[in-house]
Amino acid sequence: MDSAPLNPARLPPGTQVGPWRVVSRMGMGTYGAVYLAVSSEPDAPSPVALKLALYPRDARFPREEELLSRVDHPAVPRLWDSGDWKDARGTRYPYLAMELVEGTSLYTWASANPPTSRQVLRLLALLARALEATHAAGGVHRDVKGDNVLVRHSDGRVFLTDFGSGHFLGASTLTPPPFPPGTPTYRSPEAWRHVLLRQGDMSVPYAPGPPDDVFALGMTAYRLVADDYPLSMDATDEASRRWYLEGVLPPTPRARNRRCSEELSELISRMLATTPEARGSARELAVALEGAARRAEPEADEPLFLREVPVTNDARPLPRVQHKRWRPRRVGASLGASLALGAVWLLSRPTSKDSAEVHASVHEESMDGGTAAVGDTALTAPVAPVRAPSAWSVIAVDVPPKPLPGQTRPDATGRCPHRTYTAINGGCWRKLAIEAKDCDASGDYVYRGACYTPVFPPQRPATSSPAARDGGL
Repeated sequence: MDSAPLNPARLPPGTQVGPWRVVSRMGMGTYGAVYLAVSSEPDAPSPVALKLALYPRDARFPREEELLSRVDHPAVPRLWDSGDWKDARGTRYPYLAMELVEGTSLYTWASANPPTSRQVLRLLALLARALEATHAAGGVHRDVKGDNVLVRHSDGRVFLTDFGSGHFLGASTLTPPPFPPGTPTYRSPEAWRHVLLRQGDMSVPYAPGPPDDVFALGMTAYRLVADDYPLSMDATDEASRRWYLEGVLPPTPRARNRRCSEELSELISRMLATTPEARGSARELAVALEGAARRAEPEADEPLFLREVPVTNDARPLPRVQHKRWRPRRVGASLGASLALGAVWLLSRPTSKDSAEVHASVHEESMDGGTAAVGDTALTAPVAPVRAPSAWSVIAVDVPPKPLPGQTRPDATGRCPHRTYTAINGGCWRKLAIEAKDCDASGDYVYRGACYTPVFPPQRPATSSPAARDGGL
């Protein structure tokens, strides 16, 4: 008797996925899992970040694959391989293998290593260049934020990651109106105006363009420099409404942090302009940022924040990446999904007569799990080695909106097979005796402030060889 099919969310070490062998699971999201994997082919790069869909034939994968195939920039993730992994039943789950960079998210990095204004100008310039390449290819990232920017531990280089929420000309629509995937706090004023001024008409979705990416980069920069967002961007907040409906700007970054250089503050405010034309293109912004970095006065070399950071030397690097002339043996049409943390964000009815009740669509707040390309320019000065949470740490996320593949489900009465299990969103879960903040250490999920792990039926003893069970192609 054969064993139960392997679950794409919990592949054991040694599982073969195309030419890649799983070493360990490093991240988890609502729609995908990310694994550290090595190649079974001698000349292939190794190790890699392997992103595997949790649901068969997930339409997010071909979208991300297509967009990544169009964008060519050193600060954009490099795709090594793609294809489908098959379980024992023959069900196909798309995967992608990407170049591995050990790093941490932009906000976490800045908290541990306070940057200077000049460093921020340079890293923003490179991110703007990455957006320029994306827009030139007819694409839009749609989820630019600090959690989707990776800073490599070894040299502080930055990379724009996670194109799973992206869009490109000709791509089909996957989410209902009014908003496409994205993070509410980073949505542009014109996106909010489109919804709030339509008097409740949700039939026409908002279509983000390059200016939306520029605005999101500005919001990212503001939080990086001021350690907070300019305003809440909540439709019920009067100050936020005055910003995106009336053009009343929030305080400048320099007003929030006097250590921020004037030119950096001005450029961030420009990115946050309420009209797309005032922001300029990603290319124009990159040129301005690069020029400002060159012209900056000595004050731009002072840290933006004064913090005492404990220094340790116990961080263990991942295996060295081998750079060889390797080409994937296949590039399929179904590729990478963002490790999306799905949630429904509902806006209450604003008090203004010009507004309407807004029901935001499912958005995809995501952390890419550390998959990124290797850049060729050092953007920041060397920093002392500090122990900071790695982007390859397991990601703590909310309970998915539907059961994971193979997960135990409640019976017709809504009860799970054991009294210690809890029925949540159509699946059975077991509550763990750890705090929600520690879920990232166990690779499990958060629900109402507690940590839960999914329940799966026990596997039957295997009677066939591992090679017959690995589901490889």
